[in-house]
Amino acid sequence: MKLLIFCSGLAASVLAPAVIAQAVAVEPLDKIVAVVDEDVILQSELDRAVSNILAQAQAQNNGQLPPRAEIEKQVLDRLILTRVQVERATSTGIQVGDSEVDQAVARIAAQNQMTLEQLRTSLERDGFSFDEFRKGMREEVTVQRFRQRFAQSRVQVTDTEIDILLASNSLKTGEVRLQHILVGVPEGATSEQVQAARERAERVIREVNAGLTFQQAAIKYSEGQQALEGGDLGWRRYEEVPTAFADLVAGMNKGDLSQPIRGPNGFHIIRIADQREDTSAKVIREFKARHLVIRPSELMTEEQATARIQKLREQAIGGADFAELARKNSQDENTANLGGELDWFVAGEYGARVTEVVDSLKNGEISEPFRTELGWHILKREDSRERDRTQDYLRGQAREAILRRKAEEEFENYVRQLKAEAFIENRLAG
Repeated sequence: MKLLIFCSGLAASVLAPAVIAQAVAVEPLDKIVAVVDEDVILQSELDRAVSNILAQAQAQNNGQLPPRAEIEKQVLDRLILTRVQVERATSTGIQVGDSEVDQAVARIAAQNQMTLEQLRTSLERDGFSFDEFRKGMREEVTVQRFRQRFAQSRVQVTDTEIDILLASNSLKTGEVRLQHILVGVPEGATSEQVQAARERAERVIREVNAGLTFQQAAIKYSEGQQALEGGDLGWRRYEEVPTAFADLVAGMNKGDLSQPIRGPNGFHIIRIADQREDTSAKVIREFKARHLVIRPSELMTEEQATARIQKLREQAIGGADFAELARKNSQDENTANLGGELDWFVAGEYGARVTEVVDSLKNGEISEPFRTELGWHILKREDSRERDRTQDYLRGQAREAILRRKAEEEFENYVRQLKAEAFIENRLAG
């Protein structure tokens, strides 16, 4: 049985186990298939990633796939895009330590209901190096932190924007699962190039209507970041749908396929894979907690920060006053003077990781050290309650929706700019 790996699209091509062909004669030298600035992508990396895509497609019973050459092109484009983002993240000071990679690997093992040793054994049995797996996880976490930092530094949501969204009554309560194909148009395209892209998009629609599945069409034709996942954008609230086709999606039903939608980077084709009613409770669970943060820096390595937060946790577990420890040691300027007090907050207010940790604790318990963009944390849950906060909940939904939409659009444009500025030499034959 193949191991099922849960991971995001950016790392899917390098995280899952691959089926690697064994050489019959003398093993050939590994060759370079792409140069990205001062880094290279090897044929062996591409082969592993392609093998993984083929294994995933087989497991999902996606039917007839495009020729291997087309899949190789899609996979190599993704590897290049990931490498560009990792390079920029590293140059801006984002570093992912071994401890953070360990936590990410442990989460993958838990999601697959395995121990770490079972995960390693399963990967190696399928011919995938555990070191390569960890390398892929490091890149995945790096890109996630790069995206988070971009959103925090570049995207702002005002109360006026929230008021406008709520007043428009367009904050729909349901959710939609979207599939997406992007037929790209180069920057500064001529009218002939734009028309050619439009015709390609229309041809894709005709093929889907003639029986080609949307997943197969996305793998074969799409230049979107989720192409290799069959164009699946996952479940989103309606207000989180990108602005470029939000109005169109609002009027579509399950199974509907859009006509080509012109955007700044090409023509988009959207399909409604599924819809569901909103079951979100308006009675909100709130938590009261304290936390203590240690930030890695130029003066403190990731490992030193990990050791320090672990020592502080041992002191707290041993009976030291948590609030006093936070006042003296926490490097979160907003809460240190308050003894690390977070006061009452709703799930998600401080990010998914904090919510995951606080929800796993009982009142009075202190968490194990965990990592977020802010640094290394320990958290003490003090209390929890349920309150009717419908209006606050709706405003929070609106803020999150606007933030996510703006961040997604701006980040996509930013990554395209990075790719355009990078030195990229694609040596893939054909």
